[in-house]
Amino acid sequence: MIKIVHLTKRFRETIAVDDLNLEIPKGELFCFIGPNGAGKTTTIKLLTGLLFPTSGEIFIGGYNVQTEPLKAKSLIGYIPDSPFLYEKLTGEEFLSFIAGLYGMKEADGKIEEFLGLFGLSDYKERLISDYSHGMRQRLAFSAILLHHPEVIVIDEPLVGLDPASSRLVKDLLRKETAKGKTIFLSTHTLSVAEEIADRIGVIHKGKLIVLGKLEDLRKKAHSLGKLEEVFLQLTQE
Repeated sequence: MIKIVHLTKRFRETIAVDDLNLEIPKGELFCFIGPNGAGKTTTIKLLTGLLFPTSGEIFIGGYNVQTEPLKAKSLIGYIPDSPFLYEKLTGEEFLSFIAGLYGMKEADGKIEEFLGLFGLSDYKERLISDYSHGMRQRLAFSAILLHHPEVIVIDEPLVGLDPASSRLVKDLLRKETAKGKTIFLSTHTLSVAEEIADRIGVIHKGKLIVLGKLEDLRKKAHSLGKLEEVFLQLTQE
């Protein structure tokens, strides 16, 4: 469902993403991890069409993100690490706005479903400007899941969420992959990757240095420890 071919992004003399090749099939929850500045967020911005690559190609559901951007983006639900929400709308109005963008008809039932699922029903008529950070994050999740995207891209999914909301999100992501959705998740919370990922990719200095299941990473690092230990071993200078 996601195919990345010889992807490179250069900012003047800095190579942020260096000849990245990666395929993520339907029904896989893929976690992308790496140190600060490794190229994770740049890759996500390229994947979602927010940046243009220096070279290489990205395909979402067979559509080229550069040459068929509307078709590719129509398949994506994206949450950045700091999602932008229209603060002068209520939670309910914001979800209605999102439903309209995707041409969803008679979406009221789905909106109520997601407001209830994320514990926002009692706050649906409040302005988003009055929402806490955790409430905003839950509203953002409601918005991306509302139109049933085939590909879900998330940068730091659990920032600002309490333990109950974190568990809800992790369970939801597993359910979405069970439905055949493709999930690309970038996180610094290695315990999350260890718990829910089908495969893990480690990026370091713009290069994908290892890709596979946790056991594959352990073999590469010659370690039987938790992902944190394995990660530090793989990315040490």
